Amino acid sequence: MAGKQSLKFGKNIKDMSRIGKKPILIPENVKVEIGDSIVKVEGKKGKLSQEIPEGILVEKKEKELVISPERRTKKSMALWGMIRSILQNAVIGVESGFEKRLEIRGVGYKASLPQNKLLRLEVGFSHPIEMEIPESLEVSVEKNIIIISGADKQKVGQFAAEIRRVRPPEPYKGKGIRYVGEKVRMKQKKKAVGAAE
Repeated sequence: MAGKQSLKFGKNIKDMSRIGKKPILIPENVKVEIGDSIVKVEGKKGKLSQEIPEGILVEKKEKELVISPERRTKKSMALWGMIRSILQNAVIGVESGFEKRLEIRGVGYKASLPQNKLLRLEVGFSHPIEMEIPESLEVSVEKNIIIISGADKQKVGQFAAEIRRVRPPEPYKGKGIRYVGEKVRMKQKKKAVGAAE
């Protein structure tokens, strides 16, 4: 697995280093603490922490975070851009948060929140599907739209994907759960072969 990731990153070393060079602006209401191998970010939307791999330096300079590699190896150059992107998302997440919206389509299909931290989906199965909402996320339901929000971009996206997997949109009528704005490739129904005239 690690080998595949290294290969993937290795192909984009120039792009990653270009991303890595950009300092991250720290908003007024966001606090950043840098430890030995961890960076903690705190804002109105929550707290996040990120482990920093060996070979990557993170420095706070006034109202900016500067990320740089200790040595310009293939691995550190790839990690440089990746860590910069993760920390940028952490700063955005604790300051303004991330959001994913899912749409439910189908007669009788619906979502509800029967109790705190529990999402119930009624999407054509013999029984409702109940999903526990992760502690760091907020979920609301507006008619046929499920809204997932939180400071951690990865967790927001992961939970949205888990909800969609419960009943992905089927390709004939489009019934199921899809991301708002997602285009589903529809198939034509097979026509019954008529009797020979």
